[in-house]
Amino acid sequence: MAKIKPQALLQQSKKKKGPSRISLTNIIIYTLALLLLIFVIFSAYRRWTQRSEIPTHNGRSVLEDTAFPGMKNNNVPRFAILDTGKGSVTIELFKDTAPSVVDQFMKLCQDGYFKGFLFRRVVKHSVIQAGDSGEFDAVKDWALQRKNLGPSLKQEEFMVGTPKAKNKQGGFEFFIVSAQVTDLNEKLTVFGRIAKGQDVVQEIEEVETDEQYQPKSPIEIMSVTLLQDM
Repeated sequence: MAKIKPQALLQQSKKKKGPSRISLTNIIIYTLALLLLIFVIFSAYRRWTQRSEIPTHNGRSVLEDTAFPGMKNNNVPRFAILDTGKGSVTIELFKDTAPSVVDQFMKLCQDGYFKGFLFRRVVKHSVIQAGDSGEFDAVKDWALQRKNLGPSLKQEEFMVGTPKAKNKQGGFEFFIVSAQVTDLNEKLTVFGRIAKGQDVVQEIEEVETDEQYQPKSPIEIMSVTLLQDM
């Protein structure tokens, strides 16, 4: 067997390329790039999860049928959409002036309390009562006032309130008052106003009722959606 001369072995070793060495600088650069990529992915995931916690409704931030303990003030819903058999009505909630009532209203939304809620009494061009306490003296009084005052349907008069007197049946009821009444603030705690859907309120007021102002055909609230903005 022929022996390979040392010079030939040296030439062959020069031709063979050894593995390239990675410098410390390159290792640092690659490490920083990897950390930056991980940070970008984590930030994007965090933003996505925060957005997914607040569902959307027609592209708007929505919180539907949920309670809001510990939320920042700018995240608390300011509007409630009532989807009724006659159309949608948007209530602007007066969180600043009636915080306890608004909190109760939103908690009831969380419990699904208003789904299937009926408009029990309707007085044309005057008031709609949702829920039933078993008493309707205020409704009768406002109906009499309505006859004496004549029709008046100004947008700023579409107020929403709940009776100050405790409901004997333990439930929650509210009134949509579409006209000026002299003792509104005496009988009701106003916790909102109709910001959109006054025409739907007027359509509900046109339904046929019996002598007790009860609609002959039931009108119900099918769902409630709480919004941060309109």
